[in-house]
Amino acid sequence: MQHSAVPDLAHTHTRPIHWVATAAAVAGVVALSPVLQPLSATAAQHDGTRTASAPAAAAPPTTTGVTFPIQCGTLKAVVAKKAAGDLDHDGRPETVAVVHCDASMGTPPDAVYVLTHARGTTTPRVVATLVDPKDRYTVTDFAVRAGEVSATLLGYSSPDVPNCCPDLKDGAKWQWKNGAFVRSGPDRARSV
Repeated sequence: MQHSAVPDLAHTHTRPIHWVATAAAVAGVVALSPVLQPLSATAAQHDGTRTASAPAAAAPPTTTGVTFPIQCGTLKAVVAKKAAGDLDHDGRPETVAVVHCDASMGTPPDAVYVLTHARGTTTPRVVATLVDPKDRYTVTDFAVRAGEVSATLLGYSSPDVPNCCPDLKDGAKWQWKNGAFVRSGPDRARSV
């Protein structure tokens, strides 16, 4: 057996006092952790001047009471999905709503509308139609993220395909560019 040239070190042999000291240190950290929490962070940066009260973030338009430009006859229009986001980067959020007629049977086509407030009012109004109900799409996987509206559109290859069974699937995205919503996505719908 070869002997080590380095003498035994004191910390290589644990004794009960070492365990007691370690347990006390851990208990101290746990006990002081609520006191030592960092201050809550905010996303807004400020220049060091303090104001009496910061303006509240604008609320997105509500869909309640909005007359959507969808023809439902005696049926009412139903908002199936909605999401909000600042689509035109003006600091005020818009609401995007997926709307269809409240049919008791079948799969009524969806429409997708963008709502906003006119500057200085709280009355919502429809400012754009992204999906027209006459195109017979059903909207799935709907989201608003980072100034972009995205959806999966289920459609029909011909008027002979029954409403129950869409046979085309198309991904679509819309972004506000040069004063209008521009659609991007695959050039051609895929068969389901």
